Amino acid sequence: MLLGRLSTRERRFVVVPLVALVFSFILYYQEYLHSARSTKSVPIVVSSSVSGRVDPQPVCVPPAPKRPAVLLSHTYRDDGILEVNPDGSHPIYELIELANARWKSKLSRASKTLDEAVREYEKRYRRRPPKGFDKWYEFIYSRSKDGRLSFDQDEYDQIYKDLEPFWGYHPLDLQRLQDEQEFHTDTFTLGTNETNQLEVLRVSFASGVNSWNPDDLLGGARSIIEILKDVEQDLPPFRAVISPHDSPSLFSDYEVKKMALDAASSNTYMDVDSIAIGPPNGWLSGCSPTSRARQGGSEQLSQQKTFIHDHRKAMDPCRHPYLLESIGEFLKHEHPGPSHRMLPRFAYCATLMHHDIQIPTLFAWVDDVLPRSDDPQWDQKLDERLVWRGSNTGIWHAQDTRWQKAQRTRLVDLARDLNGTVKVLLSSSTEDVRVGEGIEIPRGKVNPAMMDVAFAGEPVGCHEETCLELRRRYEWRRRQGSKESGQFKYIIDVDGNAWSSRFKRLITSNSLVFKATVYPEWFFDRIEPWVHYVPVQVDYSDVYDALAFFRGGLYGEDRREELARTIANEGRAWSRTFWRKEDITAYVYRLILEYARVMSSDRDAMSYDG
Repeated sequence: MLLGRLSTRERRFVVVPLVALVFSFILYYQEYLHSARSTKSVPIVVSSSVSGRVDPQPVCVPPAPKRPAVLLSHTYRDDGILEVNPDGSHPIYELIELANARWKSKLSRASKTLDEAVREYEKRYRRRPPKGFDKWYEFIYSRSKDGRLSFDQDEYDQIYKDLEPFWGYHPLDLQRLQDEQEFHTDTFTLGTNETNQLEVLRVSFASGVNSWNPDDLLGGARSIIEILKDVEQDLPPFRAVISPHDSPSLFSDYEVKKMALDAASSNTYMDVDSIAIGPPNGWLSGCSPTSRARQGGSEQLSQQKTFIHDHRKAMDPCRHPYLLESIGEFLKHEHPGPSHRMLPRFAYCATLMHHDIQIPTLFAWVDDVLPRSDDPQWDQKLDERLVWRGSNTGIWHAQDTRWQKAQRTRLVDLARDLNGTVKVLLSSSTEDVRVGEGIEIPRGKVNPAMMDVAFAGEPVGCHEETCLELRRRYEWRRRQGSKESGQFKYIIDVDGNAWSSRFKRLITSNSLVFKATVYPEWFFDRIEPWVHYVPVQVDYSDVYDALAFFRGGLYGEDRREELARTIANEGRAWSRTFWRKEDITAYVYRLILEYARVMSSDRDAMSYDG
């Protein structure tokens, strides 16, 4: 009423100051609320029940960090590790965003025709595709999902990595080495016979009381024949020597492999019979003289928190020497001597220190988790702890072995430790808040609330005295069936004697998989960490931080569960689209085409001329 009696000019002098006063009050009140929240301790409640639900046992947490004017960048190291800047946002936001961009780019640039696939091949590998490439392309096109080609017609870099050193060998030398390998103990030779049918052509297994069951050792041969049965008629003549064991066995000498790759790059051949190499230096013989492992560089370059941004590089012991003291594959060989030749032999897996040619099998392969009722949808899974059950495989357990350092032992020890504290990065509800240094939380509170990790069954792979020690030292729970494990939202997958065969089943579920491994498997070129699974370091230093980001703190505060659900769903969709039985067939089919060519006396004649 009063304003109505005033002139327009008089109203302006009254209203403008009033608006400014109200606006100043709003700003002051918001700052007051933010300050109040920042000075209050946040109660965190710890679980004491089997499902990860919480009972009121508050733990005071330091005040949340204030928002800086500008969020700073994290450091992406060339060893595959992201180093966290406390004044940046939580790095997992960024890791997920970058990974999704890479994945979309990979899908969008995939070849869509045979001609495009040929051009992409020549661009990547600087040579023509192998003979039979057109037949191979017909196969993958006929098996494409819903009539649409996936990008797997391009993503076969692992085959290139495995076979490229052999391009630096003369074919006659390769054939001689292959002939010698056929008589190597504990191998079988698979190939085509006179009528071009696949069969086991030779078996060279040890005999005696402590030898393996030959029928068990030939399980891989039967699996590979099953994989190739639909393309058998189109395979070239070949003979492949294959190790029947889980682990790789061909340890590479760095200098020998470099000479082979240099010869391949220059289209020349190295003399395989007059190679001069230095004295053996254990596992370090597989590393470059300038590598961190050979230079004796400290693994702990920084006390900052870290995450994986490049999973393959994070698996490299030459970049991360601590791996040599953390994984059974390396621990069980004190001072191994490298091979002074690159030998053409296949295995079911390999680390970056080995040159076994990887050939996948159907071991533990599943099309789906069945019955589907054992794998509820994300929102119906009741347990929010990180789960793992398994045997104490990975290394022989005896007084003279370093089994305490092996990956599975360390995981169980980590989860059962109730002493001291662990520093954990907590998430924030938005990306525009600094992540901070993390907070110290008592292990006696965080482990029961966030971890359900234990050995299952009975001790295996151990000397009698050490078996008794293992039985006394650890709790041995019953094995989990798919229905029981299906109640957990978060599952961690770790290596055993070699690669983890359970990964296929886990990623096909509706749970989010955390994966720690040193084996870059055949499918690693076509899967994207942080899109389909969560990569974690083998020392488990980032496990609590990654888990807290997705599930929230002990009380579930500031959880990013929608991101966890998305990755779990994307992992399952990826498995059912890109890890079908026909995808394995396509990989092994192309591997055999490439292998037959590099072994041929006339490599040009074994190249595609379309």
